[in-house]
Amino acid sequence: MSPPIPEILETPLAASRTHRPLNVVIVDEELPYPPTSGKRIRTLNLTLRLARRHRITYICHRNSDPAEARQATDFFRDQGIAARTVDWSPPPKSGAAFYARLAANLLSPLPYSAVSHDSQPLRQALREHAASHPVDLWHCEWTPYVQAVRGLPKGRRLVVAHNVESVIWRRYYETEPHPLRRWYVGGQWRKFERFERQVMGEVDRAVAVSSLDAERLRRDFGARRVDVVENGVDPAYFRPQNTQREPAQLLFLGSLDWRPNLDGVRLLLDRVFPAVRATVPSARLCLVGRHPPTWLKQASAAPGVELHADLPDVRPQLARCGMMVVPLRIGGGSRLKILEALASNTPVVSTRVGAEGLELEPERHLTVVEDVEDLPGAIIRAVREPAAMASQAERGREAVLARYGWDALADQMDRVWIDCVAGQSLSV
Repeated sequence: MSPPIPEILETPLAASRTHRPLNVVIVDEELPYPPTSGKRIRTLNLTLRLARRHRITYICHRNSDPAEARQATDFFRDQGIAARTVDWSPPPKSGAAFYARLAANLLSPLPYSAVSHDSQPLRQALREHAASHPVDLWHCEWTPYVQAVRGLPKGRRLVVAHNVESVIWRRYYETEPHPLRRWYVGGQWRKFERFERQVMGEVDRAVAVSSLDAERLRRDFGARRVDVVENGVDPAYFRPQNTQREPAQLLFLGSLDWRPNLDGVRLLLDRVFPAVRATVPSARLCLVGRHPPTWLKQASAAPGVELHADLPDVRPQLARCGMMVVPLRIGGGSRLKILEALASNTPVVSTRVGAEGLELEPERHLTVVEDVEDLPGAIIRAVREPAAMASQAERGREAVLARYGWDALADQMDRVWIDCVAGQSLSV
């Protein structure tokens, strides 16, 4: 599912032409390679570009898959980016021990995700690096990793909020039907609100992926130093293909090991697709993503449903389908897959939550409905009006190309880094 690694030109980024290279340590869960998820795609594209201008050291846990870990380490070495991985992984999210850890978290003031990603080996690696290397900036690639840089003696601190995590947990709470699980999820929601408020109060700069999330961080958590560096797309890779589209073929594209996506897929299978097929018997649903769970492999045996797991290239699916459907009711940040679809001239039909955070105009660039219950009608109309959907997708492509290229976004992050180290603020 991963796009090829972009060729990065040696032209200096605009903001760094008159500034010395910074010593930046990126702190993360794992090396973002291969780029098989939205977070990895974003992090890798920005890191590769910024590494041409600054001295970057990537310190993280070793990728859980041994073969992937070797591949990632070799790739970073070939790119000239120093990488130090520690031999530790977050505990698995299954089995009796997992439920025991969830129960134990009832006694912790921290959300489970923050506790489960806090490792002493990572903290030790960061302390050792700080003792022997100059550091201008600690760049934390996810909110829980701010814990790892607390108490380090030098360098400013920046966190990237790929999502406002408490918003996701609030939406879990609002959509969870089981009373006991709803009670537990409500506790995690409140813990994440406290945790994000604490983190936003202690970092020197926060980076959100959308203006909507930036406003949430300011309004709900008192963050005063927030900048926006949006998600992007590689338009040289995701571009229109000379392939005949099949108007009645629906595509879901996304990581199938992420809970909001799995929630959306269940809704597609249980509610949306059966309603569409009752009116359009020729409709087919193509599910594409990495690491599908067992239940989804079994459910994909339903009539008209196909499952394609861990594809190396999703462009043929984007080129053939009549539309990509984004049935999310839980989520945050913004959807790179929508950008990739529109860059490919693929029509998009999404819920409001699915399209959230993108500076795109509903009905002009993509079709947006309020919630999942409205999706069948919108999909049926799209199947019956392929020419109108094609025109909409063309306008969407123009909007994406004008705003969401990785080079311009790397320029923005470069400027944020420099101003953060200088103690300045880009925020209004």
